Amino acid sequence: MNVRIVTDSTAHISPDLYQELRITVVPFHVQIGDRTYLDGVNLDEKEFYSLVCQQGLEARTQPPTVEEFYRVYQGLSQDSGQVISLHLSDVLSRTIDNARQAAAMLLGRCRITVIDSQSISLGLGILVEAAARAAAEGRSLDNIVRLVRKLIHEIYILFFSENLDYLERSGRIGRAHALLGGMLGIKPFLILEEGEILPLEKVRTRDEAIAKLIEFISEFDTIRRMAIVRGPYSRAEEIQTLVERVQVIFPGLQAPVIGYGPVLTAHIGLDTLGVVVHEQTQF
Repeated sequence: MNVRIVTDSTAHISPDLYQELRITVVPFHVQIGDRTYLDGVNLDEKEFYSLVCQQGLEARTQPPTVEEFYRVYQGLSQDSGQVISLHLSDVLSRTIDNARQAAAMLLGRCRITVIDSQSISLGLGILVEAAARAAAEGRSLDNIVRLVRKLIHEIYILFFSENLDYLERSGRIGRAHALLGGMLGIKPFLILEEGEILPLEKVRTRDEAIAKLIEFISEFDTIRRMAIVRGPYSRAEEIQTLVERVQVIFPGLQAPVIGYGPVLTAHIGLDTLGVVVHEQTQF
């Protein structure tokens, strides 16, 4: 029996691929105002942005519970005795801990390997897709785990944010830094490194930030896949500049522009612009 792949709703993958590769998604809970939604089930990106941006409601997120993971694993154990559960960075959420607790409850009945992707959004999506394709080819659980652990270190996420309030609330920067940054107009340039959002350097203008993103992309010799990640307040002209420069640096490389959902918004805000890069590699 093939290995089954489980992930959470922070992974950026097309709905068609979820169905084609039989990927199981466990959704996050998103509380907006006095109502709680299931991310990707009764709350999509467009509606989320509408509620948060246009109506000014605050969003709070909660990972899938231990019980929810247990039900998913128990159901899959009837179809396959082997599961790889691949999720966003455990620094950003309790998802990994909840998944591991649920997996322990099925010890001896189903072999479940929970992996911290150290990533999110398309970064997580790339790993999940690679794992699911390997499973569809009939590769063993151990072989797929080795593949995923290799790919983790080939994915980079870099971005900058205009609004420091979200970074302060999520604990990425201290209150003093947020106040000082706001007064001086400093925009933190951030990298997702080993699953943690870390300040790389500081820039003072958006033009400087765009230039830094382009410089970062140009440092790669080859890129297998990349995307430009934007929040709802990102500026169209900046996105176009990035798209055009990517084509100059890597002619023919597709760089789709994608949004990000409630969980990442809670950490980095609504006006972030960045890139996800997957270095060229052989599967």
